[in-house]
Amino acid sequence: MANFPRDLTIVKLGGSLALEPHLRGWLTALARCPGRSIVVPGGGPFADRVRTAQVVMGFDDRAAHHMALLAMEQFGAAICNLEPSLVAASSSRCLSNVLDEGRTPVWMATKMALEASDRIPPSWEVTSDSLAAWLAGFVGRQARASGEARRAVRGSPDMLELAERQVVDPLFARYLDAAGAEAIFVDPTDHARAMELLTAPLEPRLERRLRK
Repeated sequence: MANFPRDLTIVKLGGSLALEPHLRGWLTALARCPGRSIVVPGGGPFADRVRTAQVVMGFDDRAAHHMALLAMEQFGAAICNLEPSLVAASSSRCLSNVLDEGRTPVWMATKMALEASDRIPPSWEVTSDSLAAWLAGFVGRQARASGEARRAVRGSPDMLELAERQVVDPLFARYLDAAGAEAIFVDPTDHARAMELLTAPLEPRLERRLRK
């Protein structure tokens, strides 16, 4: 079984950053915090092409789900190319090994997500937001000594309201609650704040939760 550090952070890197100048700052921040996080890339413009193609071609949501996972991997492949300290990882063992090497894994979600199809439905209601929350829970269960608390740099206290505003997907709150994770929103331009979160220890209240 793979082992993960207790203070690991799941970083959802929005796909909307793919074509934005702020992307470089985020990659630099992640490179300066090796071994502290797993990056979950969003689908961004790559997933948008899947949505468009589904309307034109008429394939079902199961196929679209698979294609959207591959779209996340396209963004993941791009950022790994742009920042060599980021390493693509498609399995729990590979994620763990990259962290042990003191580097930062970028989750290539397709294999694990499809294998967990009983818990991750093939629907547009499950985007990279929910997948990041699901991964937080998966990592917590794999590291039994770590308890239940995980941080995801992507969130807000009122998740249901955010879902109504389409800031996060409709199932994000459910996956986050199941993971026992804390979620924090970081402005797309504020990669310095993300680096502060990555280098900070777990907050005392999370430490207390871990000991329960």
